[in-house]
Amino acid sequence: MSVALPPESEALGVDPALAKHTPMMQQYLRIKAEHPETLLFYRMGDFYELFFNDAEKASRLLGITLTQRGASNGNPIKMAGVPFHSLDPYLSKLIKLGESVALCEQIGDPATSKGPVDRKVVRVITPGTLTDSDLLPEKSERSLLALYVTEQRKTITLGLAWLSMASGALRVMESSANAVDFETRLKQELERIAPAELLVSESMASRVAALFNGKINTVPDWHFDIGNGSRALCDQLAVATLNGFGAEGLNAAIGAAGALLRYAESTQGKGLQHVRALTVESENEFIGLDAATRRNLELTETLRTQDTGNAPTLFSLLDHCRTAMGSRLLRHWLHHARRDQQVARARHAAVNALMRTDACSGLSGTLAAVPDIERITTRIALLSARPRDLAGLRAGLQQLGSLRAYVEICGRDADAPLLNTLHGALATPHDCLDLLERAVLLEPAAMARDGGVIARGYDAELDELRGLSENAGQFLLDLETRERSRTGISNLRVEYNKVHGFYIEVTHGQIDKVPDDYRRRQTLKNAERYITPELKAFEDKALSAQERALSREKYLYEQLLLALAPYISTLQAIAHALAQLDTLVALADHAARHNWCAPQLVPQPTIVIEQGRHPVVENQIERFIANDCCFDAEQRLLLITGPNMGGKSTYMRQVALITLLAYIGSFVPAQSATIGPIDRIFTRIGAADDLAGGRSTFMVEMTESAAILNNATEHSLVLMDEVGRGTSTFDGLALAWAIANYLIDNSRSFTLFATHYFELTQLPEIHPTACNVHLSAIEHKDSIVFLHAVQPGPASQSYGLQVAQLAGVPPLVIRAARKRLALLEAQSVNTTPQFDLFSAPPAAFDDGPETTTAAPDPATLRLLQTLDGINPDLLTPRQALDALYQLKQLGAGQQE
Repeated sequence: MSVALPPESEALGVDPALAKHTPMMQQYLRIKAEHPETLLFYRMGDFYELFFNDAEKASRLLGITLTQRGASNGNPIKMAGVPFHSLDPYLSKLIKLGESVALCEQIGDPATSKGPVDRKVVRVITPGTLTDSDLLPEKSERSLLALYVTEQRKTITLGLAWLSMASGALRVMESSANAVDFETRLKQELERIAPAELLVSESMASRVAALFNGKINTVPDWHFDIGNGSRALCDQLAVATLNGFGAEGLNAAIGAAGALLRYAESTQGKGLQHVRALTVESENEFIGLDAATRRNLELTETLRTQDTGNAPTLFSLLDHCRTAMGSRLLRHWLHHARRDQQVARARHAAVNALMRTDACSGLSGTLAAVPDIERITTRIALLSARPRDLAGLRAGLQQLGSLRAYVEICGRDADAPLLNTLHGALATPHDCLDLLERAVLLEPAAMARDGGVIARGYDAELDELRGLSENAGQFLLDLETRERSRTGISNLRVEYNKVHGFYIEVTHGQIDKVPDDYRRRQTLKNAERYITPELKAFEDKALSAQERALSREKYLYEQLLLALAPYISTLQAIAHALAQLDTLVALADHAARHNWCAPQLVPQPTIVIEQGRHPVVENQIERFIANDCCFDAEQRLLLITGPNMGGKSTYMRQVALITLLAYIGSFVPAQSATIGPIDRIFTRIGAADDLAGGRSTFMVEMTESAAILNNATEHSLVLMDEVGRGTSTFDGLALAWAIANYLIDNSRSFTLFATHYFELTQLPEIHPTACNVHLSAIEHKDSIVFLHAVQPGPASQSYGLQVAQLAGVPPLVIRAARKRLALLEAQSVNTTPQFDLFSAPPAAFDDGPETTTAAPDPATLRLLQTLDGINPDLLTPRQALDALYQLKQLGAGQQE
């Protein structure tokens, strides 16, 4: 997207072209030329103005008035503006629309400027570089991702670096793929990281445009130079080498990180003091969840809507966190479950200790008083923190002592090393807290420019200036009493307003008593206003003191932010510890209230769940039927049959969710659960067409199935629901049979395979590691009662007509369906075979034992040879008609 300048500004580098414009427009056009693809908010007094194409675009997007005022180079100037004090709502709307905004502020003094006031862009606000609390979602991250790709010997190396500007978390990783799998691998990482903005080189832009729907920014290829990236990272982290972070040899990721840092610094207009560490991720660190699985399991958004406000998702169910930091960490854990069982075991022990000591209520109450220290720390580092941020930070630090005491009690008699680690990380930074307590008022003003921020006693000069302003009231009362006595004017008043300053007001009836040293300042209808030398001297002193006090307070506030800079690393460590504690408390609280149990993680490949429940559904209905699930070396595929609405999908999802919960460190909704190593969770549940991508429902289903078959391993958990239903019966049945066979013989994954093809229930007779189970139901007259209990063996029928009746299908249709069903069931099983016009002869794909077939007769052989010799693409219409007559004659001869 490009925001074009007016035609007369095309040659901005040429002074004669700019000379045609007014001085102010010359300044604007120079600045705009540096940000051609960004909306430029140009500060003019109390407004941010936009001009030309920017004004038209902002008017359309924000619904603000578009006007024309004055002219530059003979053309009217289109403009639109917003008040500076209400900027945030407009910025928020533009960012949600994927726009970027450059804030151009006045940096010169209007009183001393001879021409236009000096201005410069102090910050560029983009979807991936947000730090303001008013622009950011409270419970989720908005990261900036840089992508760099290198190719060597047909192997593509994908280098990724991403930064959460609001927290300062910088991560990198590399992934290798061949040319065929490159797009799939990249799409998986984009789905996992879910960046708000993507940064790529100019040469890569076209390759990723179709894979990412968000904001894409392109920069020159040389920004991704690996040498420059390494130096930029070392400078940012204040180290001599990256080996200590495990980043040695990650050239593509280092190149991406270099471009990322350059771009991020350019948007902030300053260094990134809060980016102090680097995390290197590996491909095998987390349990793999593709986009379909995240969606089907409804981790953070439902299948029906992406609005996560009040939707019943796993995240909304578990999110009892009292801080925004805890909620964000919980969301991260759900999408990034670690494969390392030790990590989950440490969290299980901490949750168990919190439940045993019944400390959750006390911890929750104390955590509720803690603000978003993580994001406040970032704003301190970027010198954009507001006074109430600092007041909130002070209140949060004051809670650390109480939190440590609770944690110490919980970890005293329990084997919970994670709690001991958090206890150490929550030590109060007394110097930092003392500075905040001395410097900031208990209830400071919203903005530093308004004054009322710095506490009394912090700065003697400020206290003196404030004293002059605040003592003005008493001085005026004393002066009024003295002047009434001296002049004999009983209704004389000494007052002040912003226009005329201090004055003495006398009614017209008392003017003859006015002394000679009174000087007239203003005449009103019923009174005269005067000034005296004494009052004038006081006015100069008081008003000057007020202005100097505001200036002094602004300076002290800026110095306070600089004084807090050495504590940034400490505050970040405290914020991370608070987030972990809050998340663990939320998990413990939910487990205690809903009777969840501690899962056992074992090294053997197994999933054994007794009386498992779906964590979300059990809260939505009055009585949930718990069910068992058993996978081990002897049983790797459960073939699930049963009626629609019988609970097959719920049962499958609950197994996956219990497995995932165990690995994020949560207790699980079951009587007991024993779970072995898991590397990925796959789901193929439901489907919808992809019209924009040109894919039918069946194509989407097969694409997801292909991804499972190509990537599942013996440590994967696979959920396959009604595979093959999107095509004809025989095709669907054949595909479902072949897919199930492949999962048993080749992938050897733990698989939950739900189907309505009853022919598949013969699989356990061929494969001993497959097992039939069904969801039970009973039929009463013409209705059906679902029992939702998983029982051994296949189902007897699907009860499709009964479910259709429950859905409200007209009785006439149901009766017609019953008649047709009876007719179909009465017919012979030897139905007319379905021929696939696009397949080769069956023998070409038959992997089974060879069978003897009769040789074709000579007439048929001649017909086939003639057909094989025809190339339709080379025939004229006449030749095609002749060929058709020839085939007809051969066919007639064969019949004879």
